[in-house]
Amino acid sequence: MSLPSQTSSRKRSSGWRPSQQNEAYLFLLPSLIGFALFVLVPIVGAFVLSFFKWNLISPAQFIGLDNYQQLLFQDAVFRKVLANTFVYAVSIVPLQLISGLIMAVALNQGIRGLELYRLIYFMPVITNIVAVAIVFQWLLNRDFGVANAWVWQLAEATGWPIAPPDWLNSSFWAKPAVIILTLWKNIGFTMVIYLAALQGVPESLYDASKVDGASGLQRFRFVTIPMVSATTFFLVVIQMIGAFQLFAEPFVMTRGGPAQASLTIVMYIYQNAFEFGRMGKATALAWILFAIIFVFTLIQTRLQRRWVHYETGD
Repeated sequence: MSLPSQTSSRKRSSGWRPSQQNEAYLFLLPSLIGFALFVLVPIVGAFVLSFFKWNLISPAQFIGLDNYQQLLFQDAVFRKVLANTFVYAVSIVPLQLISGLIMAVALNQGIRGLELYRLIYFMPVITNIVAVAIVFQWLLNRDFGVANAWVWQLAEATGWPIAPPDWLNSSFWAKPAVIILTLWKNIGFTMVIYLAALQGVPESLYDASKVDGASGLQRFRFVTIPMVSATTFFLVVIQMIGAFQLFAEPFVMTRGGPAQASLTIVMYIYQNAFEFGRMGKATALAWILFAIIFVFTLIQTRLQRRWVHYETGD
């Protein structure tokens, strides 16, 4: 007869006590203070500053929505960097997802030296982006770069009149050069995330599809892709955000040139803030970028209900 009372007493003792709430806030206080000082206050300050004209020296002058109106309706450079950034996003994200998934499937097989292959393909992710960009400047150099040397060899072997591209000084080839570097640097991260997802796919699904006579390509299409769709959604979101915030790769390789052909929104923010002394315009640019990323993330979140498969364990 004493068992129910002991059970109820145990439940009451394991419940949340009011005094524990204050203890929890006390432990959270250092993080909350850091968040407020270094994240929340700068965000609010940047929003307020976007309504001012300020060059870091003279007193700030309130101009209302002029910064936003100038960017959206008068600034031709902003339209160009916006188009460049969209080109980067729609090029980098799909290529990264497809390549990362193919590499993950290949490295999820039982082959010798599997750990070594995974390490080799992941190593670019942990390399310093500035050092890598400088190396790619040499590789893609018009006169003595390895890439153009291969193009010359291909032209000689095939007899085709192929002219090696001027990767870093051409308005057409500057963006592909940045895209190649970005893919080389980040595909390994995509591969590792997909690899973790693949190892969570139940083997029974593949066995059942084999019994039904599905080929390898059919198993990949109807089993692998749906089962990693939640991971794909996660990667699409974070990689789209990263593509819109592209900075170091074009900044080191091309400085946004030639003729602003590889200039991105974040680079334009940097230029306005620290090269042109237009802090108000720079912060307005940052908020426009935030709005673009927010809208794209919201659209992706809405659309994922149609194609993302979440496995439920019963």
